[in-house]
Amino acid sequence: MSDETDLRHLRRCVELAAEAVDAGDEPFGSVLVAGDGTVLAEDRNRERSLGDQTRHPEFALARWAAEHLTAQERRAATVFTSGEHCPMCAAAHGWVGLGRIVYAVSSRQLAGWLTELGVPDAPVRTLSIGEVVPGLDVQGPVPELAEEVHELHRRFRSGR
Repeated sequence: MSDETDLRHLRRCVELAAEAVDAGDEPFGSVLVAGDGTVLAEDRNRERSLGDQTRHPEFALARWAAEHLTAQERRAATVFTSGEHCPMCAAAHGWVGLGRIVYAVSSRQLAGWLTELGVPDAPVRTLSIGEVVPGLDVQGPVPELAEEVHELHRRFRSGR
C-alpha cells in the first residue's frame, strides 16, 4: 500500500461493493482518480441488475476515461478497485491507456473464496493484470481489507 490516500480510495471501493450487494449485484466497486488526486468517476458492479455480464465497474471507468480524458490524463490516472481486474477489464484498461491500478483483493484470493462457497468456475480464465497488460504499475492485494471484501462475497452468495 502506498499511503493513506490510496487506502481511503480503496475503502470507498469497498463501500461501492457493498452498495452493489445491496442492489443484488456481485460485490465490486471502483474509483478513477486523476493524477492530481481528484476523484473523476466511480461505479459499482451492475451485471445482474442490468442483465449484462460486461457491466463491471473497471470496464465502465475505462470507457468513461476514453470519452472524457486526454491520453496524457489517462496515463496519469489511477484506478482503485475492490478486486483485481478480470482479463476483460484489464484489457480495457490497457487499450485505453490508463495508468496505475491499486486493488484490495487479488483474483487468486477471490477464486479461492468462490471455490469455498461452491461457485462454479467463471467462463473466462483467471489471469493476473500483469499477464494481460505487461509492464503496468499494479499494487495489491491489501491485507487489511481482505476480510471485509471476503464477507461481502459471502453475503452476496448467501443472498443476505
